[in-house]
Amino acid sequence: MRLDRFLEARFPSLSFSHIQRVIRKGEVRVNGKRTQPKNRLEAGQTVRIPPLRLEEPKPRAAGGEAEEKTRTFLKSITLYEDADVLVLNKPMGLAVQGGSGTTRHIDGMLEVLRDARGQRPRLVHRLDKDTAGCLVVAKTRFAASALAKTFRSRAARKIYWALVAGVPKPRQGRISTFLAKEERAEESWMRIARHGDEGASHAVTYYAVVETAGPALAWVSLKPVTGRTHQLRAHMAHIGHPIAGDAKYFSRENWELPRGMQNKLHLFARRIVVPHPRGGLIDVTAPLPPHMQQSWSLLGLDAARYDPIVEAPEG
Repeated sequence: MRLDRFLEARFPSLSFSHIQRVIRKGEVRVNGKRTQPKNRLEAGQTVRIPPLRLEEPKPRAAGGEAEEKTRTFLKSITLYEDADVLVLNKPMGLAVQGGSGTTRHIDGMLEVLRDARGQRPRLVHRLDKDTAGCLVVAKTRFAASALAKTFRSRAARKIYWALVAGVPKPRQGRISTFLAKEERAEESWMRIARHGDEGASHAVTYYAVVETAGPALAWVSLKPVTGRTHQLRAHMAHIGHPIAGDAKYFSRENWELPRGMQNKLHLFARRIVVPHPRGGLIDVTAPLPPHMQQSWSLLGLDAARYDPIVEAPEG
């Protein structure tokens, strides 16, 4: 089990972002050494936990204008909800978790949805801040445990839509590389790495061109098999077709967005299909975010067009 999930299960009153912060700061040690939130624990390891000020989970009192606003906002972006699971349509530009200088994020907002027993909804996967679309949230501890296993075992099917520079050839393909995190000053990005490089993880993405807007732009559907940080953005840049509006991975000289299009990341989590913790399937589709809807209209792309990525293999 991942170290951050292990601590989350044992200390339900701590927010997930707080747990990740104390691990990153080196306050949690495994066998006496610093570690990372994503590292998996093994039987027999010793985990040293710093003194934590835990509050008894208590039902939240209804009220407070800010809380009511947050509750209304979450309701407005809800695509699917039942007793165990919530699927949100995360807007572009809203962070999923807190970080340095980030105070407004989905994880913090979920606090207003604590139930009568003090249980708060939990994140089970993430999206980049600038990626809009389907975000699955577990409402119960039971669902959190089941969904965490689902995402770990790659049993969740995710489909993303992007607008990329140029037209990929062949029009359908598989991208397989190793990715490793590169950090400089306060910036970090994923670089294409070699097998065996320190911190390198294997990443696989299937892509399919859905429609083109001349030779300059293509609407591409993407199916990630693995779930690495910035995987789709790094992979599309790697094959020479970076995603429009991607300030981090778009390095083409003198390339300009067509007039009238917003210079924002044109990538969103279009659809997610996951086994429901209590049986059956959850299959949710998000509408194009406003800036991409504007681009689709300008370019004459039809969002109802058949998406060939559904034919791509699952693994």
